[in-house]
Amino acid sequence: MSLDQPLQSAEGLELGTTPEDAAGLGSGRRPSFIRQAVITQPQAIVGLAVLGFFVLVALVGPALLSQDPKTKVGPVFGHPSAEWPLGLDGGGANMIPLLIAGARVSLEVGFLAALVAMFIGGSVGLASGFFGGRIDTVLMRFTDYILVIPDIPLMVMAAALFGRSLRNIIIIIGIIYWTSTARLIRAQVLSVRERVYVKRSRSLGAGNNRLIFKHILPQVAPLLIANMVLMVALAIFAETFIAFLGLGDPSAISWGKLIENAFTDHAVLNDAWWAILWPGVCVTLVILACTMVGQSMEDALNPRLRVGHLSVNRFRVRVLPRKPPKP
Repeated sequence: MSLDQPLQSAEGLELGTTPEDAAGLGSGRRPSFIRQAVITQPQAIVGLAVLGFFVLVALVGPALLSQDPKTKVGPVFGHPSAEWPLGLDGGGANMIPLLIAGARVSLEVGFLAALVAMFIGGSVGLASGFFGGRIDTVLMRFTDYILVIPDIPLMVMAAALFGRSLRNIIIIIGIIYWTSTARLIRAQVLSVRERVYVKRSRSLGAGNNRLIFKHILPQVAPLLIANMVLMVALAIFAETFIAFLGLGDPSAISWGKLIENAFTDHAVLNDAWWAILWPGVCVTLVILACTMVGQSMEDALNPRLRVGHLSVNRFRVRVLPRKPPKP
């Protein structure tokens, strides 16, 4: 047995193995993370199906559009009909091409901003939890300072200073929302670094780089991925209200920009509910799908987190036995 392998107990189970993980050890192998987090979780399958549909639309849809989505094809705020199933916006453009074009921008901002937040927060959490001491104190105090800064005023100030391009919006969202990732990864690293096989490798002369990339990072990577999925939902929501406030890229079509244009063109006063409804539905479905997938991943990684989610499927109605009638 290699000295770098995790230490096992007398029963042959790896220390730190959860009861759910032990269920698959009868066949001689540990169940995969994909099987735990996706295949055995119905809400994860539904969330991935919804998210995959929008990703497919964002990748393939723009190539199928024959003209500019902003092209006027009918009257202003044309009602939904057989020719225009989702209606027309305030410029007379068809809502379907606009939603397809908006999917690409919104998902691009969401995934890239979440990637920036994951990189920054993961790096800070790893360094803080592994090294401890003064490094931990300095990094966590800096994280606390960033955490208490109001996000909307900071976004307004950053957009005014650095411009409203998509690149700046992605960087701004990633820089603002990395703090929760850093605190989560730090807590997990503090637990992993105290495990027996990590201490054994350190006593045998393993350096910090080997400990981090060989033992610590593989253990926290699934949790980092789960947190990134949740961060995608937060980033898409952030891009939506940034665009709604008029701080988004004026040349890009996103779901938030469509909602902002509808309010600017007085869609509410013209009873053009479809100009606001469909972009809002798209944002809601993607955020809900990311939340379902991320929550399932967290449940698979740490069953103790299940008690912290106040979702409907956690509640059960207990039928009380009938009391015998009084004589």
